Amino acid sequence: MKKYLFSALALFGALALTAQDTPKNWPHLDLTKDGVLGMSTDKAYEELLNGKSGQMVIVAIIDSGVDAEHEDLADVMWVNADEIPDNGKDDDNNGYIDDIHGWNFIGGPNGTHIDSENLEIIRLYNRYKERFEGADVSKLSKSARKTYDTYKEYEKIINDKREDLAPKVQLYGTTFEMLEAVTKAIGKAPEDITKEDIKAQMEGDAESGAEFVMRFMEEGSSFADIYNDLEGYATYLKDSYGANWNPDFDARDIVGDDPSNLTDRDYGNNDIEGPDAMHGTHVAGIVAAIRNNDIGMNGVISDNVRIMSVRTVPNGDERDKDVANAIYYAVDNGATVINMSFGKGQSPYKGAVDAAMKYAASKDVVLVHAAGNDGKENNTENNFPHDVYAKRGLFGKKNVPTWIEVGAMTVNNDEGLTASFSNYSADYVDVFAPGVEIYATVPDDKYQNLQGTSMAAPQVAGLAALLRSYFPDLTAVQIKEIIMESSVKPSQMVNVPGEEDKKTSLSKISVSGGVANVY
Repeated sequence: MKKYLFSALALFGALALTAQDTPKNWPHLDLTKDGVLGMSTDKAYEELLNGKSGQMVIVAIIDSGVDAEHEDLADVMWVNADEIPDNGKDDDNNGYIDDIHGWNFIGGPNGTHIDSENLEIIRLYNRYKERFEGADVSKLSKSARKTYDTYKEYEKIINDKREDLAPKVQLYGTTFEMLEAVTKAIGKAPEDITKEDIKAQMEGDAESGAEFVMRFMEEGSSFADIYNDLEGYATYLKDSYGANWNPDFDARDIVGDDPSNLTDRDYGNNDIEGPDAMHGTHVAGIVAAIRNNDIGMNGVISDNVRIMSVRTVPNGDERDKDVANAIYYAVDNGATVINMSFGKGQSPYKGAVDAAMKYAASKDVVLVHAAGNDGKENNTENNFPHDVYAKRGLFGKKNVPTWIEVGAMTVNNDEGLTASFSNYSADYVDVFAPGVEIYATVPDDKYQNLQGTSMAAPQVAGLAALLRSYFPDLTAVQIKEIIMESSVKPSQMVNVPGEEDKKTSLSKISVSGGVANVY
């Protein structure tokens, strides 16, 4: 699931407001030179890479889709040179028709798309319900009774969640309608509305919602930030109730495949943007938005990179079959770095994903994955996909050797360095990277602050691509080793995400104990 965070309104105790004084380019800044603990990207270009040239690298973005025509991305999109656009033929015989910039594994043959989807717990619950509804529990075998108990546990979780969501959908929906009314009354686009506009509206109609908005603008937020955050959160709640947590919702017939047929790769369509490409476009921009073109923002790498979009992640939980096929597609079409800013709590077909990851590792591909935004300690049972194969080796568990798991950090070089939402683990989260207040590309030539480990992972994917470009003889395993060992190790104690008032060293909640650094 594309779990980026909305910086929603503090009035409802949701998420923190975005601070206006944080530099938009903070992930690229350097502690010594700029006074900001970023990844020192700009310093690396100025002092180490100036005058040097690199080789072209393809980075696959397995995500919600990418706006391939964005002003800051169009020139760095991967183009399948062996495919003739829009002729309805599979010219390169790779199994996918007209795949010019990538492929869409959650699209239908007639050009339609999956937007919202169930969570995996819903899909498992429906499978168990079909098996156990009306069954005589007393006649179940021991193993069947264990599965039945899981079914009833899921049923309670789902009912409790829907009961919790229902009033929130109403509250935030009504609040956003109020904000839309303010916008309409002023007669400007949200990004053009100022404090003066709100003050004038307050004088005309104190009940219009303008007073509500002014409270947050006085604290430093722009009207556009408030509008976008509330719209996003209201939409998130509506989709959560209507699709993600709704057992009666099923969108897979749009694709027309059998989701349990793991050998099937012949499905989807070539629309790599889809209906909601904000998340994937933001991720792509972090990796590769064109540097120093005086528009938007800079990616970690742009001169020698091409972005391949593999649309796999809906507004809901991605399916294991699609993830596996997306990895195969990316590897077979030349990607040497794959970014995966998604995750979920169950993986019923983990073996299929493991096989795809093993294939990628055998082809020397770097796999970068976001740790997740639940403020919890990751293990092999609560966060998928991960780098531990389900099938154990002769001497114990086996890992994907080219996998890098990334947690999120803030702009604060103090105890607040760790993002409060970031997952962590001394065993399974390799390194931290900037993931809060990240300004990057979104569809329709726009830019926006988003936050989450989804934003931290592409910082590291960009770094991996930079290493692949300038040092092409390095293996994927060596690149992981370099990123880990060259990470900056903060000396101070940091907050343990999700645990109020608990502090520890970064080495206790990550494998490297450091934050990624390009320089």
